[in-house]
Parts: sequence; C-alpha cells; structure tokens
Amino acid sequence: MKRVILLTITVIAILIFVSGCKQRTNNNGQNKNGKITITATIFPPYDFVRAIAGDTVNLSMLLPPASESHSFEPTPKDIITIQNSDIFIYVGGESDAWVNRILESMDTRTMTIIALMDTVDVVEEEVVEGMEAEEEEEPAYDEHVWTSPQNAGRIVRSIADALCKTDTANADFYRQNAADYIAQLEKLDAEFQAVTGNANRKTIIFGDRFPFRYFADRYGLSYFAAFPGCSTETEPSAATVAFLIDKIKRERIPVVFHIELGNERMADTIAEETGAKKLLLHACHNISKKDFENGATYLDLMRMNVENLRRALQ
Repeated sequence: MKRVILLTITVIAILIFVSGCKQRTNNNGQNKNGKITITATIFPPYDFVRAIAGDTVNLSMLLPPASESHSFEPTPKDIITIQNSDIFIYVGGESDAWVNRILESMDTRTMTIIALMDTVDVVEEEVVEGMEAEEEEEPAYDEHVWTSPQNAGRIVRSIADALCKTDTANADFYRQNAADYIAQLEKLDAEFQAVTGNANRKTIIFGDRFPFRYFADRYGLSYFAAFPGCSTETEPSAATVAFLIDKIKRERIPVVFHIELGNERMADTIAEETGAKKLLLHACHNISKKDFENGATYLDLMRMNVENLRRALQ
C-alpha cells in the first residue's frame, strides 16, 4: 500500500510539472523534430515498431535490457516519457497495474494507447500437474500474448493502424513494412508448425516459469513446468523438482528448457539428474544488454526457438 501511495504522489507531482512542457505536435501528429514519439514498455512491441517504422519515429523502451518486467517501477523520467508520447504501447495485464494508475492521472486525449492484450484473444494462466501456483483471489490472464507468431501478427496490424492514423504522411511506408513483417511472421509460424507436425513427441519440460501458453496452444503442445508464466517465485519445492525429473525419465524427454534472464539452477539440477540437455526457449519478454546492443530482434530469437524446439521434440 505504501508503494502505491508513493507512486501516486510522485505521478501527481511530475504531471504538474509536465503539463506545461509537453512537446507540441503539428496537425499530422508529428513533434517539432518532424517525427512522432512512440513509447513501448517492453521489448516485443518496441521491436515491432522498429520493424514497421524504422527511423521515421522517435522510439523508446521503458524496461531496461536485462531487467525483470514483473517488478518494474517507473522512474520520474519514465513518467515524463509516457506523457510526451503520441503512441503508448503496453501489455495490459496485472503486471501493468502501475500503467493504469499513471494513465488515469494524465490527460491522454491526444495520445493513442495500445494494450497488447486487447489486440488478441486472451486465455487464463493454467496450473498443470506438478506446478507450484501462487494463491490468487481470481484467475489471471496470461500476459505473454506475443509468444505465438500468429498473435504477433495481430499485434503488428494494430500498431500499424495506429501509426497510419497518427502519421498519415508516412502511412504507405508503414503499411508496406507491416505487410512485409507479417509475411515473415507467417513464415515463422509455418516453420513451427512443420517442427511440431513432424515431431516424435508433443510434450516439453521447463525447469522454470512457463510464459508460453499461447505458443503451446497454437502448436498443440503439452507442457510441465515449475511455475506459471507470471509467477514471482524462483525457488521450487523438492516435490516439484522431483516431479519434473521423473517426467523426463519416464518419457525419455531429451531437453529441459529455461527462459531468458532467469535463474537456471533448477534446469541445471534437472539436467544433471536426467541427462537431458538444457536449452533456452526465449520468450522475448526482455533481452540481454549484449543482445540489445547487437540489434537482436524478435524474429532472430524466435528462429533460434525453432531449432531448440526441434531438438526437444525429436
């Protein structure tokens, strides 16, 4: 409660200051440097905008590379960045409760706001056998909507529509880039379908959280993992680890997955006990500083996933 009150006070103080200094835009929705300003909270929408708009926009990502998104708290600079955005893109789940508090305190009449979870059909987080679930008052929707390339295509269409309406002068450029990018997503989707369609098995194991519900549903995969995708837990019980070890041994599953930027100790333990290969299945929620500086993209990371998934399902 103290954290919420402190954030609210901070937001109000900053907005009093910002209200008089928001960048002016022209009738085409462009800032004074000739470009519209777009802010994305996390990597996937940031990268989608980068693919559609290139350097024709001012683009920023709030979540620093290598940071944990589920415990993110905005700085005063972040709040000013949101206030000065022509288009603001966020996920829209429980982890973004801070976004709702900030937006409610702002005048957003001239801002286009996109919640990723509003662009696709969402599903509830699932607790499967052997998984440790957190106590929740009501079911939570899975926030990791971009992990399915098919969903990513829907998100890209929504972003492109917003870009075209906000910056009409570059609308044809945005539409063409979006069409090209969606074609690449469709090719990626076909590659995953080929892997799963020709697989010897349909079960994957995660010695980690599982942020791949939409991905698993799309490709008909069953899964076992230590925690749901948005869990804040990092240390599993001995019973959970034993369950996953037994599952791998009994079904002779060759791979145990972990996710990016996570604690790999559990996957290491399972690999040592079973002889399974530890591999990364990248959820693209965030990326390392090195990958960010090297220009890694959603497509790059998902193509790597194609190969690692093939090894897991052989």
